[in-house]
Amino acid sequence: MVPSTDYHAWKRLLTDAKVRDGRLHDARHTAATVLLILGVPERVVMQIMGWSSTAMAARYQHVTGGILADVAQRVGGLIWEVANDADDSGAEGSEESR
Repeated sequence: MVPSTDYHAWKRLLTDAKVRDGRLHDARHTAATVLLILGVPERVVMQIMGWSSTAMAARYQHVTGGILADVAQRVGGLIWEVANDADDSGAEGSEESR
């Protein structure tokens, strides 16, 4: 295969898709980050991306604002769920002691 074939196919794909120009290598970062967003286990990501070291995940996967917001929402939901369960337990316990 001629090395420039991938380059030209990539540029044509970007033009046809009407998206901004970017390096083919940038697509690897995007793919790795999408796999992170999807919650794909790191071992599977390594296999897909052809990495032999977990250090590559830190290099290629980028934590997005959406990921951080999702984690914050999940943690917040868990905290409120535990707090509500504690409130419900306390209320039931006080009724039983009457």
